[in-house]
Amino acid sequence: MAKRLIRHPVVQGALARLIALYLSLVWATTRWTLVGEEHARAHADRPMILAFWHERLPLAALGWRLLARRVPQRAGRRAQVLISRHRDGRLIATAVRPFGIEVVHASTSKGGAAGLRGLLRILAGGGVAVITPDGPRGPARVAAPGVAQLAALSGVPVLPCGIASSRMRLAGSWDRMRFPLPFARGVAVMGAPVPVPRDGAEAALPAIAAALTEACERADALVRA
Repeated sequence: MAKRLIRHPVVQGALARLIALYLSLVWATTRWTLVGEEHARAHADRPMILAFWHERLPLAALGWRLLARRVPQRAGRRAQVLISRHRDGRLIATAVRPFGIEVVHASTSKGGAAGLRGLLRILAGGGVAVITPDGPRGPARVAAPGVAQLAALSGVPVLPCGIASSRMRLAGSWDRMRFPLPFARGVAVMGAPVPVPRDGAEAALPAIAAALTEACERADALVRA
């Protein structure tokens, strides 16, 4: 009964609004620092691929808001993130919309190719594509080929991101997802872009994964400093 209730569209909508309100509270009560701003500025008027590990998904909306405020984007430019078609993906989509993020619904098992084509169209139009290379099922911090394929086909380098808060709770999920708490210090790290040659997607994967992990570890170290 409880599961059916949670799945009801009205309840899902209410949960999404509560999540958005909670993230707004975290945003307003956190002292934010952006590291690697120069990398974002170099791509402010060009297509962008932002990548981060799935464990940082609850922090991603806050990281994008910080980036968009510190590095002004052209009018109307919003981040577009690839998220599962599952109902949880739809809930996340509703929750992050107030933070300037739109969703491309796809999954690794169904619609993955369609999702990739959608992100390519976004990049071709000068937009911002956001992707979690180890999502939605893992293994944690193991990059699937999609992120490198996207970069190779579009000619747009991958900008690795890591976001951390000094007050986080770790979930018991496969990726130990990080949930930020209010009244904290927050750091968003943007690493140097990782270029991917058109015929070198597979070879670029280790470099992308290493850059993502380095960005996360640097963000974690800075909030503890």
